[in-house]
Amino acid sequence: MLIAAFIAVLVMSCSRGKQSEELKTPIAANDVALKSKDVPSKQFASSQMGMVSDVAADSTAVANTDQPAPQSGIPVNNPDWDKKIIKTANLTLELKDYDTYNKGIHAKMRRYGAYIAQETQNQTSDQITNDIVIKVPVDKFDDVITSLSGEGITVVQKSITSEDVTGEVVDTKARLEAKKQVRDRYLDLLKQAKNMKDILDVQEQINGIQEDIESATGRVDYLVHSAAYSTINIKYYQFLNGVTAKDIEPAFLSKIGDAFKTGGEIITNIVLFLISIWPLCVAGVVLVVYFKRVGRKKKAVVAEG
Repeated sequence: MLIAAFIAVLVMSCSRGKQSEELKTPIAANDVALKSKDVPSKQFASSQMGMVSDVAADSTAVANTDQPAPQSGIPVNNPDWDKKIIKTANLTLELKDYDTYNKGIHAKMRRYGAYIAQETQNQTSDQITNDIVIKVPVDKFDDVITSLSGEGITVVQKSITSEDVTGEVVDTKARLEAKKQVRDRYLDLLKQAKNMKDILDVQEQINGIQEDIESATGRVDYLVHSAAYSTINIKYYQFLNGVTAKDIEPAFLSKIGDAFKTGGEIITNIVLFLISIWPLCVAGVVLVVYFKRVGRKKKAVVAEG
């Protein structure tokens, strides 16, 4: 009995020793794995490719993100989806009192918060004209258009066009945010570069992305400003010294004279063109004479034979 008890105790102690050794072994392996965290520089290219694929997936998701459709009774408050419409008007006005109208229009623009972006004035013995480009806040556009006509003013031509650029603004902003995310990822990758070649490659990518960001930003700013300030192209004029529109318009005989003049210019240009290529004309004449002589000789040979 004593011998059996001694053998049982010995077996239990051996099994406990094996279990303790098994527990120590994975702990040591884990310690070794935790200590080896350094990434070789040769793996930079593979990490860059992985980063680029992640960025491409993220940028595609951002660029393709559309505004979610609002549920029934729940408004979606997104300022990017506010209507952005570029309005452009073109007017031509005939005046009876140019000086009064010219002074008044400058005062009106200040009153409506608009400004004159461009102005060109011309005067001849027959008429005085002024071409101006007005930038007016979009909410004052209709009021300004109405104020431009009145007594003593004849509207010769008038056209108004509208272009909805809301979708383009939203799409460009989404792509802009995607580009910024790509740039930030590359900046993080630049910090991990181990040699000059990696640094130059990443910096080249960053420079290209930055150009795209600046271009997209400029486009958004232009569209937003164009939608906030409508454009009015207006030309107004007054005839002078008793001249009328009928006097300015050329008569039938004058048109005939202009037609003859145009025909004469065409003939003159043709003659000058032929003179300028006189070497080619001389060469053509020589070739014609040569081939005629050769033909006559062949005919003479055939007749003799």
